[in-house]
Amino acid sequence: MTDADDAPWLTVVGWGEGGTAGLTPASREALQAAEVVFGARRHLRLLPPLPAEVREWPVPFADGIPELLAERGRRTVMLASGDPFWFGAGGTLARHLAPGEWRSLPSPSTFSLAASRLGWSLEGVTCLGLHARPLTRLRPNLHRGRQLLVLLRDGPAVAALAGWLGRVGFGASQLHVLEALGGDEERVRCLRADAKLPDDIAHPVAVGLEVAGDGPALPLTPGRPDGWFSHDGQITKPAVRAATLAALAPMPGERLWDIGTGSGSVAIEWLLAHPDNRALGLERAPERAERARRNARELGVDWLEVVEGDAAALLADELADAPPPDAVFIGGGLSEALLDALWPCLPAGTRLVANAVTLESEALLAQRQREWGGELVRLELSSATALGTRRGWKAAYPIVQWRIVK
Repeated sequence: MTDADDAPWLTVVGWGEGGTAGLTPASREALQAAEVVFGARRHLRLLPPLPAEVREWPVPFADGIPELLAERGRRTVMLASGDPFWFGAGGTLARHLAPGEWRSLPSPSTFSLAASRLGWSLEGVTCLGLHARPLTRLRPNLHRGRQLLVLLRDGPAVAALAGWLGRVGFGASQLHVLEALGGDEERVRCLRADAKLPDDIAHPVAVGLEVAGDGPALPLTPGRPDGWFSHDGQITKPAVRAATLAALAPMPGERLWDIGTGSGSVAIEWLLAHPDNRALGLERAPERAERARRNARELGVDWLEVVEGDAAALLADELADAPPPDAVFIGGGLSEALLDALWPCLPAGTRLVANAVTLESEALLAQRQREWGGELVRLELSSATALGTRRGWKAAYPIVQWRIVK
Protein backbone atom coordinates (compact mmCIF):
# COMPACT_ATOMS: atom_id res chain seq x y z
CA MET A 1 0.00 0.00 0.00
CA THR A 2 1.39 3.42 -0.92
CA ASP A 3 1.55 6.53 1.24
CA ALA A 4 -1.17 7.99 -0.99
CA ASP A 5 -3.43 5.09 -0.10
CA ASP A 6 -2.86 5.84 3.60
CA ALA A 7 -3.53 9.57 3.22
CA PRO A 8 -6.77 10.96 4.69
CA TRP A 9 -9.49 11.41 2.10
CA LEU A 10 -10.71 14.69 3.71
CA THR A 11 -8.69 17.85 4.22
CA VAL A 12 -10.27 20.70 6.19
CA VAL A 13 -8.64 23.91 4.99
CA GLY A 14 -8.81 27.05 7.09
CA TRP A 15 -9.99 29.79 4.75
CA GLY A 16 -9.80 33.52 5.31
CA GLU A 17 -11.08 36.64 3.58
CA GLY A 18 -7.77 36.88 1.72
CA GLY A 19 -8.54 33.73 -0.28
CA THR A 20 -5.56 31.74 -1.56
CA ALA A 21 -3.14 34.59 -0.74
CA GLY A 22 -3.22 33.63 2.92
CA LEU A 23 -2.90 29.88 2.44
CA THR A 24 0.11 27.74 3.26
CA PRO A 25 1.75 25.70 0.47
CA ALA A 26 0.18 22.55 1.96
CA SER A 27 -3.31 24.09 1.72
CA ARG A 28 -2.74 25.17 -1.90
CA GLU A 29 -1.49 21.68 -2.74
CA ALA A 30 -4.59 20.10 -1.17
CA LEU A 31 -6.86 22.33 -3.27
CA GLN A 32 -5.04 21.52 -6.49
CA ALA A 33 -5.20 17.77 -5.80
CA ALA A 34 -8.84 17.74 -4.72
CA GLU A 35 -11.58 15.96 -6.64
CA VAL A 36 -14.34 17.67 -4.67
CA VAL A 37 -14.31 21.02 -2.84
CA PHE A 38 -17.03 22.06 -0.40
CA GLY A 39 -17.41 25.58 0.96
CA ALA A 40 -19.84 28.28 2.01
CA ARG A 41 -20.86 30.77 -0.64
CA ARG A 42 -18.61 33.51 0.78
CA HIS A 43 -15.65 31.12 0.62
CA LEU A 44 -16.36 29.92 -2.90
CA ARG A 45 -16.47 33.47 -4.26
CA LEU A 46 -12.75 33.74 -3.47
CA LEU A 47 -11.85 30.37 -4.96
CA PRO A 48 -9.64 30.36 -8.09
CA PRO A 49 -10.43 28.05 -11.03
CA LEU A 50 -9.81 24.43 -10.01
CA PRO A 51 -10.06 21.06 -11.76
CA ALA A 52 -12.21 19.84 -8.84
CA GLU A 53 -15.98 19.62 -8.60
CA VAL A 54 -17.07 22.59 -6.45
CA ARG A 55 -20.16 22.40 -4.21
CA GLU A 56 -21.76 25.00 -1.98
CA TRP A 57 -22.30 23.89 1.63
CA PRO A 58 -26.01 24.05 2.50
CA VAL A 59 -27.77 25.86 5.33
CA PRO A 60 -28.32 24.67 8.01
CA PHE A 61 -24.82 23.32 8.47
CA ALA A 62 -25.89 19.81 9.53
CA ASP A 63 -27.57 19.22 6.14
CA GLY A 64 -24.18 19.14 4.44
CA ILE A 65 -22.63 16.40 6.55
CA PRO A 66 -24.31 13.41 4.80
CA GLU A 67 -23.35 14.89 1.44
CA LEU A 68 -19.74 15.23 2.58
CA LEU A 69 -19.57 11.70 4.00
CA ALA A 70 -20.93 10.33 0.73
CA GLU A 71 -17.63 11.40 -0.88
CA ARG A 72 -15.59 9.10 1.39
CA GLY A 73 -12.77 7.65 -0.71
CA ARG A 74 -12.41 10.66 -3.02
CA ARG A 75 -9.87 13.43 -2.39
CA THR A 76 -12.09 16.04 -0.76
CA VAL A 77 -11.46 19.51 0.63
CA MET A 78 -13.80 21.38 2.92
CA LEU A 79 -13.21 25.11 3.30
CA ALA A 80 -13.83 26.33 6.86
CA SER A 81 -13.36 29.76 8.39
CA GLY A 82 -9.95 30.47 9.90
CA ASP A 83 -9.07 27.85 12.49
CA PRO A 84 -11.64 25.06 12.01
CA PHE A 85 -11.23 23.87 15.59
CA TRP A 86 -11.87 27.16 17.37
CA PHE A 87 -15.63 27.87 17.24
CA GLY A 88 -15.51 26.35 13.77
CA ALA A 89 -16.76 23.35 11.83
CA GLY A 90 -13.88 21.05 12.74
CA GLY A 91 -15.22 19.71 16.01
CA THR A 92 -18.61 18.91 14.49
CA LEU A 93 -17.09 17.08 11.52
CA ALA A 94 -14.60 15.11 13.64
CA ARG A 95 -17.47 13.48 15.54
CA HIS A 96 -18.55 11.81 12.28
CA LEU A 97 -15.09 10.61 11.20
CA ALA A 98 -12.39 8.19 12.28
CA PRO A 99 -9.07 9.87 13.21
CA GLY A 100 -7.25 8.62 10.10
CA GLU A 101 -9.86 9.94 7.69
CA TRP A 102 -9.10 13.63 7.92
CA ARG A 103 -6.45 16.26 8.44
CA SER A 104 -6.77 19.96 9.23
CA LEU A 105 -4.72 22.83 7.79
CA PRO A 106 -5.75 25.89 9.81
CA SER A 107 -5.32 29.57 9.01
CA PRO A 108 -5.27 32.35 11.61
CA SER A 109 -8.60 32.46 13.44
CA THR A 110 -10.81 35.54 13.49
CA PHE A 111 -9.93 35.82 17.20
CA SER A 112 -6.21 35.94 16.37
CA LEU A 113 -6.72 38.51 13.63
CA ALA A 114 -8.95 40.64 15.85
CA ALA A 115 -6.51 40.59 18.77
CA SER A 116 -3.71 41.57 16.40
CA ARG A 117 -5.68 44.52 15.04
CA LEU A 118 -6.69 45.75 18.51
CA GLY A 119 -3.39 45.06 20.27
CA TRP A 120 -5.05 42.80 22.84
CA SER A 121 -3.24 39.88 24.47
CA LEU A 122 -5.36 36.96 23.38
CA GLU A 123 -4.66 34.88 26.50
CA GLY A 124 -6.39 37.55 28.60
CA VAL A 125 -9.46 37.90 26.37
CA THR A 126 -12.74 35.97 26.62
CA CYS A 127 -13.67 34.57 23.19
CA LEU A 128 -17.24 33.62 22.30
CA GLY A 129 -18.95 32.43 19.14
CA LEU A 130 -22.55 33.65 19.10
CA HIS A 131 -23.56 33.07 15.46
CA ALA A 132 -26.55 30.97 16.49
CA ARG A 133 -26.60 31.43 20.26
CA PRO A 134 -28.42 34.01 22.38
CA LEU A 135 -26.63 37.22 23.28
CA THR A 136 -27.38 36.54 26.95
CA ARG A 137 -24.48 34.03 26.88
CA LEU A 138 -22.39 37.16 27.45
CA ARG A 139 -24.06 37.96 30.78
CA PRO A 140 -21.62 36.12 33.11
CA ASN A 141 -18.71 37.91 31.40
CA LEU A 142 -19.91 41.52 31.80
CA HIS A 143 -17.36 42.73 34.33
CA ARG A 144 -16.04 46.27 34.00
CA GLY A 145 -12.63 46.47 32.36
CA ARG A 146 -12.85 43.03 30.75
CA GLN A 147 -12.12 42.53 27.05
CA LEU A 148 -14.32 40.18 25.01
CA LEU A 149 -14.10 39.04 21.39
CA VAL A 150 -17.45 37.94 19.99
CA LEU A 151 -18.22 36.37 16.62
CA LEU A 152 -21.66 37.44 15.35
CA ARG A 153 -23.90 36.47 12.47
CA ASP A 154 -24.26 39.83 10.69
CA GLY A 155 -24.83 43.57 11.02
CA PRO A 156 -28.29 43.31 12.64
CA ALA A 157 -26.74 41.04 15.29
CA VAL A 158 -24.26 43.81 16.13
CA ALA A 159 -27.18 46.23 16.56
CA ALA A 160 -28.96 43.69 18.76
CA LEU A 161 -25.84 43.33 20.89
CA ALA A 162 -25.52 47.09 21.34
CA GLY A 163 -29.18 47.40 22.32
CA TRP A 164 -28.98 44.53 24.79
CA LEU A 165 -25.86 46.01 26.43
CA GLY A 166 -27.76 49.24 26.98
CA ARG A 167 -30.72 47.44 28.55
CA VAL A 168 -28.54 45.64 31.10
CA GLY A 169 -26.62 48.80 32.05
CA PHE A 170 -23.47 48.50 29.93
CA GLY A 171 -24.23 50.99 27.16
CA ALA A 172 -20.96 52.80 27.91
CA SER A 173 -19.00 49.79 26.65
CA GLN A 174 -16.68 50.36 23.73
CA LEU A 175 -17.45 48.34 20.59
CA HIS A 176 -14.76 47.60 18.02
CA VAL A 177 -16.63 46.40 14.93
CA LEU A 178 -14.28 44.26 12.82
CA GLU A 179 -15.44 43.30 9.34
CA ALA A 180 -13.88 40.94 6.77
CA LEU A 181 -10.62 40.62 8.68
CA GLY A 182 -7.69 39.63 6.47
CA GLY A 183 -9.41 40.57 3.21
CA ASP A 184 -9.41 43.47 0.81
CA GLU A 185 -12.63 44.79 2.38
CA GLU A 186 -11.35 44.69 5.94
CA ARG A 187 -12.68 47.50 8.12
CA VAL A 188 -12.39 48.31 11.83
CA ARG A 189 -14.64 50.94 13.44
CA CYS A 190 -14.91 51.94 17.09
CA LEU A 191 -17.88 53.46 18.93
CA ARG A 192 -19.83 53.22 22.16
CA ALA A 193 -22.60 50.65 22.44
CA ASP A 194 -25.15 53.41 23.12
CA ALA A 195 -24.10 55.44 20.06
CA LYS A 196 -25.83 55.31 16.67
CA LEU A 197 -24.46 52.33 14.80
CA PRO A 198 -23.57 52.46 11.10
CA ASP A 199 -26.14 50.72 8.90
CA ASP A 200 -23.60 49.13 6.55
CA ILE A 201 -21.97 46.56 8.84
CA ALA A 202 -21.07 43.60 6.61
CA HIS A 203 -20.67 39.88 7.23
CA PRO A 204 -18.34 38.30 8.37
CA VAL A 205 -18.17 40.41 11.50
CA ALA A 206 -16.66 40.21 14.95
CA VAL A 207 -16.92 42.63 17.85
CA GLY A 208 -14.23 43.53 20.32
CA LEU A 209 -15.98 44.61 23.51
CA GLU A 210 -14.41 46.66 26.29
CA VAL A 211 -16.91 46.38 29.11
CA ALA A 212 -17.93 49.62 30.84
CA GLY A 213 -21.04 50.99 32.50
CA ASP A 214 -22.88 50.97 35.80
CA GLY A 215 -24.86 47.76 35.25
CA PRO A 216 -24.67 45.01 37.89
CA ALA A 217 -21.91 42.47 37.39
CA LEU A 218 -22.71 38.83 38.13
CA PRO A 219 -20.51 37.62 41.03
CA LEU A 220 -18.20 34.71 40.32
CA THR A 221 -18.90 32.63 43.41
CA PRO A 222 -21.99 30.56 44.39
CA GLY A 223 -24.51 32.08 46.77
CA ARG A 224 -25.35 34.96 44.47
CA PRO A 225 -27.94 37.39 45.89
CA ASP A 226 -31.61 36.50 45.50
CA GLY A 227 -32.14 39.61 43.36
CA TRP A 228 -30.50 37.86 40.42
CA PHE A 229 -33.36 35.35 40.30
CA SER A 230 -37.04 35.93 39.66
CA HIS A 231 -38.87 33.87 42.29
CA ASP A 232 -42.08 33.55 44.30
CA GLY A 233 -40.33 33.27 47.66
CA GLN A 234 -39.53 29.57 47.22
CA ILE A 235 -35.79 29.90 46.67
CA THR A 236 -32.74 28.43 48.36
CA LYS A 237 -31.27 31.42 50.21
CA PRO A 238 -27.77 32.60 49.23
CA ALA A 239 -25.80 31.29 52.23
CA VAL A 240 -27.58 27.93 52.12
CA ARG A 241 -27.16 27.83 48.33
CA ALA A 242 -23.43 28.43 48.71
CA ALA A 243 -23.17 25.56 51.19
CA THR A 244 -25.30 23.37 48.91
CA LEU A 245 -23.11 24.04 45.87
CA ALA A 246 -20.02 23.32 47.95
CA ALA A 247 -21.53 19.96 48.93
CA LEU A 248 -22.56 19.20 45.33
CA ALA A 249 -18.95 20.01 44.27
CA PRO A 250 -19.47 20.64 40.54
CA MET A 251 -16.63 19.70 38.21
CA PRO A 252 -16.26 20.39 34.45
CA GLY A 253 -18.58 18.41 32.21
CA GLU A 254 -20.75 17.05 35.00
CA ARG A 255 -24.54 16.69 35.01
CA LEU A 256 -26.91 17.71 37.83
CA TRP A 257 -30.47 16.67 38.53
CA ASP A 258 -32.19 19.44 40.51
CA ILE A 259 -35.39 18.00 41.97
CA GLY A 260 -37.96 20.61 42.96
CA THR A 261 -35.99 23.21 41.03
CA GLY A 262 -38.28 26.17 41.89
CA SER A 263 -36.56 29.30 40.60
CA GLY A 264 -33.71 27.19 39.24
CA SER A 265 -31.14 28.98 41.41
CA VAL A 266 -29.12 25.87 42.37
CA ALA A 267 -29.12 24.45 38.84
CA ILE A 268 -28.17 27.84 37.39
CA GLU A 269 -25.27 28.25 39.79
CA TRP A 270 -24.16 24.71 38.91
CA LEU A 271 -24.11 25.71 35.22
CA LEU A 272 -22.28 28.96 35.95
CA ALA A 273 -19.51 26.93 37.57
CA HIS A 274 -18.34 25.71 34.14
CA PRO A 275 -19.66 26.14 30.57
CA ASP A 276 -19.47 22.39 29.90
CA ASN A 277 -21.75 21.52 32.81
CA ARG A 278 -25.31 20.35 32.24
CA ALA A 279 -28.37 20.42 34.49
CA LEU A 280 -31.87 19.00 34.44
CA GLY A 281 -34.51 20.57 36.65
CA LEU A 282 -37.62 18.67 37.75
CA GLU A 283 -40.53 20.88 38.79
CA ARG A 284 -44.16 20.06 39.49
CA ALA A 285 -45.56 23.61 39.03
CA PRO A 286 -45.62 24.84 35.39
CA GLU A 287 -45.27 28.52 36.37
CA ARG A 288 -42.14 27.77 38.40
CA ALA A 289 -40.71 25.63 35.60
CA GLU A 290 -41.11 28.50 33.14
CA ARG A 291 -39.63 30.94 35.66
CA ALA A 292 -36.57 28.70 36.03
CA ARG A 293 -36.12 28.59 32.25
CA ARG A 294 -36.41 32.39 32.05
CA ASN A 295 -33.87 32.88 34.85
CA ALA A 296 -31.46 30.57 33.05
CA ARG A 297 -31.81 32.48 29.77
CA GLU A 298 -31.28 35.87 31.38
CA LEU A 299 -28.20 34.71 33.29
CA GLY A 300 -26.53 33.23 30.23
CA VAL A 301 -27.04 29.50 30.83
CA ASP A 302 -29.97 28.90 28.50
CA TRP A 303 -29.12 25.21 28.14
CA LEU A 304 -30.81 24.40 31.48
CA GLU A 305 -33.45 21.76 30.75
CA VAL A 306 -36.59 21.79 32.92
CA VAL A 307 -39.08 18.92 32.90
CA GLU A 308 -42.51 19.43 34.41
CA GLY A 309 -44.24 16.81 36.55
CA ASP A 310 -44.03 14.71 39.70
CA ALA A 311 -40.40 13.72 40.27
CA ALA A 312 -41.07 10.11 41.31
CA ALA A 313 -43.28 9.54 38.26
CA LEU A 314 -40.75 11.19 35.93
CA LEU A 315 -37.97 8.93 37.23
CA ALA A 316 -39.99 5.87 36.22
CA ASP A 317 -41.05 7.29 32.85
CA GLU A 318 -39.38 10.18 31.00
CA LEU A 319 -36.05 9.94 32.79
CA ALA A 320 -35.71 6.15 32.61
CA ASP A 321 -33.37 6.46 29.61
CA ALA A 322 -31.93 9.92 30.40
CA PRO A 323 -28.18 10.37 30.84
CA PRO A 324 -27.40 9.60 34.49
CA PRO A 325 -26.41 12.45 36.81
CA ASP A 326 -23.11 12.99 38.55
CA ALA A 327 -24.88 14.85 41.34
CA VAL A 328 -28.46 15.25 42.56
CA PHE A 329 -30.00 18.01 44.67
CA ILE A 330 -33.38 17.64 46.33
CA GLY A 331 -34.62 21.10 47.24
CA GLY A 332 -38.35 20.47 47.12
CA GLY A 333 -40.78 17.59 47.17
CA LEU A 334 -38.67 15.49 49.54
CA SER A 335 -40.53 12.30 50.49
CA GLU A 336 -39.95 8.64 51.25
CA ALA A 337 -41.47 7.69 47.88
CA LEU A 338 -39.11 10.05 46.05
CA LEU A 339 -36.00 8.66 47.76
CA ASP A 340 -37.12 5.09 47.10
CA ALA A 341 -37.69 5.87 43.40
CA LEU A 342 -34.48 7.87 43.04
CA TRP A 343 -31.86 5.74 44.78
CA PRO A 344 -31.95 2.74 42.40
CA CYS A 345 -31.60 5.10 39.40
CA LEU A 346 -28.29 6.53 40.57
CA PRO A 347 -24.99 5.01 39.44
CA ALA A 348 -22.25 4.36 41.97
CA GLY A 349 -20.33 7.52 42.81
CA THR A 350 -23.29 9.89 42.43
CA ARG A 351 -23.29 12.72 44.97
CA LEU A 352 -26.68 13.36 46.58
CA VAL A 353 -27.53 16.46 48.62
CA ALA A 354 -30.97 16.96 50.18
CA ASN A 355 -32.17 19.94 52.20
CA ALA A 356 -34.96 19.68 54.78
CA VAL A 357 -36.72 22.43 56.74
CA THR A 358 -39.74 20.69 58.32
CA LEU A 359 -39.63 18.28 61.25
CA GLU A 360 -41.10 15.53 59.09
CA SER A 361 -38.48 15.91 56.35
CA GLU A 362 -35.72 16.18 58.97
CA ALA A 363 -36.87 12.88 60.47
CA LEU A 364 -36.84 11.25 57.03
CA LEU A 365 -33.26 12.40 56.37
CA ALA A 366 -32.16 11.22 59.79
CA GLN A 367 -33.69 7.80 59.12
CA ARG A 368 -32.06 7.45 55.68
CA GLN A 369 -28.72 8.62 57.04
CA ARG A 370 -28.85 5.82 59.61
CA GLU A 371 -29.76 3.28 56.93
CA TRP A 372 -27.64 4.42 53.99
CA GLY A 373 -24.86 6.48 55.56
CA GLY A 374 -23.57 9.87 54.55
CA GLU A 375 -23.34 13.04 56.62
CA LEU A 376 -25.99 15.20 58.28
CA VAL A 377 -25.29 18.93 58.65
CA ARG A 378 -27.49 21.52 60.37
CA LEU A 379 -27.28 25.05 58.97
CA GLU A 380 -28.52 27.82 61.26
CA LEU A 381 -28.45 31.44 60.15
CA SER A 382 -29.43 34.67 61.90
CA SER A 383 -29.47 38.25 60.67
CA ALA A 384 -29.41 41.51 62.59
CA THR A 385 -32.79 43.32 62.59
CA ALA A 386 -34.42 46.19 64.47
CA LEU A 387 -35.53 45.39 68.01
CA GLY A 388 -37.26 48.49 69.29
CA THR A 389 -34.65 51.24 69.34
CA ARG A 390 -31.84 48.70 69.21
CA ARG A 391 -30.98 45.66 67.14
CA GLY A 392 -31.09 41.94 67.75
CA TRP A 393 -30.61 38.63 65.97
CA LYS A 394 -33.51 37.13 64.03
CA ALA A 395 -33.09 33.44 63.28
CA ALA A 396 -34.16 31.86 60.01
CA TYR A 397 -35.59 28.37 59.94
CA PRO A 398 -32.67 25.92 60.34
CA ILE A 399 -31.82 23.69 57.39
CA VAL A 400 -30.82 20.05 57.82
CA GLN A 401 -28.67 18.89 54.93
CA TRP A 402 -27.91 15.27 54.07
CA ARG A 403 -24.84 14.60 51.96
CA ILE A 404 -24.03 11.16 50.63
CA VAL A 405 -22.05 9.52 47.83
CA LYS A 406 -23.68 6.34 46.59
